[in-house]
Amino acid sequence: MDVLEELVRLRRAGQKSALATIVSVKGSIPSYESAKLLIRDDGSMVGTIGGGCVEAEVWAAAREVIESGKPRRMSFNLAGDALLDNGLICGGQLEVFIEPMLPVQSLYIFGAGHVSLSLSKIASFAGFRTVVVDSREQFANRARFPEAAEVHAAEYEDVMPKLDINESSYLAIVTRGHKDDMRVLRWAVSTPARYIGMIGSRRKAIEVFKELEREGVPADRLEQVHTPIGLEIGAVTPEEIAVSVVAELIAVRRGTELQQSNNRQAVTKSVFAN
Repeated sequence: MDVLEELVRLRRAGQKSALATIVSVKGSIPSYESAKLLIRDDGSMVGTIGGGCVEAEVWAAAREVIESGKPRRMSFNLAGDALLDNGLICGGQLEVFIEPMLPVQSLYIFGAGHVSLSLSKIASFAGFRTVVVDSREQFANRARFPEAAEVHAAEYEDVMPKLDINESSYLAIVTRGHKDDMRVLRWAVSTPARYIGMIGSRRKAIEVFKELEREGVPADRLEQVHTPIGLEIGAVTPEEIAVSVVAELIAVRRGTELQQSNNRQAVTKSVFAN
């Protein structure tokens, strides 16, 4: 199995991994400079950097890199007596760089109006893979969203089951009305998406949440919805709203969510207190 092909597959599947590469060699070693070892988050491996105790130590360090998200550089001297027991008698030195391989982070945008137009562009600049979904072909098309990885012009219920939503997925609900928002949100809260955001006022959110609660949607799932969507920066225009949404997406991606958690609590308390 090719290391790089497997890396691409893991990233698209939303799985974390770590890539170890021999970046420096002095003398004789049981491998070669640029050799690669891919360590999956379940501990399994693809490729090799020579085996033995070096690979075992790199494997252990890679598990920490996957957990922390921080790269690490390791140096090995193969001339030590302890290495003789492992059959590594080459006598050389090597350095290994271990880097975290994060999953592809896709932003699924439901609705293809003015806010979505700016949101897709700005999110793409920020490193998100964008997917746009809208039932209106005159809005959801390649001419309007050339930067998007996918554009779907079909009914939401026809498209949503086909989307590969995982724990690295972000969902932004910015449709043209309450009914469409509810259609998407009903499905969205059943997915493992890392982020779900819905545009609109607190009043709108309360109405939508109440209706979904009556349908039996668990309150703890609704509490995870970011609404009003975006950070509170006084945004008014579609472009400004898109900036505020992407700022919130980055905060979630970096693990530094700001005041939005308080907004969600305020909305959900208003819903479930009545």
